[in-house]
Amino acid sequence: MPKILVPLPKVFVTIPAYNEGRVLRASLKPLLSTGYSIVVVDDGSRDNTWEQLASLLVHRLRHPFNLGQGAALQTGMSYALQAGADYIVHFDADGQHSLEDIPGMLEPLLNGEADVVLGSRFLREADLQAVPPSRRVLLKGAIFVNWLMTGLWLSDAHNGARALTRRAAEKIMLRENGFAHATEILQQIHTQQLRFVERPTRIHYTEYSLHKGQRFWHAFDVFVDLLIKRILR
Repeated sequence: MPKILVPLPKVFVTIPAYNEGRVLRASLKPLLSTGYSIVVVDDGSRDNTWEQLASLLVHRLRHPFNLGQGAALQTGMSYALQAGADYIVHFDADGQHSLEDIPGMLEPLLNGEADVVLGSRFLREADLQAVPPSRRVLLKGAIFVNWLMTGLWLSDAHNGARALTRRAAEKIMLRENGFAHATEILQQIHTQQLRFVERPTRIHYTEYSLHKGQRFWHAFDVFVDLLIKRILR
């Protein structure tokens, strides 16, 4: 009896990139041999980010000017859905995320246990120890803020590593163009009643990624902006 061949699911890894020309190729290199489809959205970079993508086997999209990480993610997700994605993974361009974490994040989706998987730096002791002490304090505060804003109590906050089923990606529409999209996603998970789980992720902190990351006052500005919008609704 001939074997019935089951087509492999289409996994699209969406990567927003803004002025990441210095590290982009090194960040993408481990992904290129995985069989995943890679979608890179150049969010109006002013450096050589777009040129760095020219010879790589990736889907290249470009905003004519900088809109923000949330907008870049939405552009990448919309493209992936149009291209037939079964699952979508969010991945950073600055080398912080680990390719090795993706299969573990996809597993609950493939098994039908969840619609969304959220990465967490606080589920494994080794991952926790890799987080700089000052960043831990900021993240712990953000966990409480996320709970206030979304009703979801998580072990981590503003972790850009996520995985979504096609159904979940179709229900989520990001309107927050900047860093506030991280909280907006949680709000939409809650309102759309999507099933979610957390899975461990290791973040590789470098001088480069820490310099580009959110500062305390920037995170405070995001919180105030979200709070004002919630009051005005």
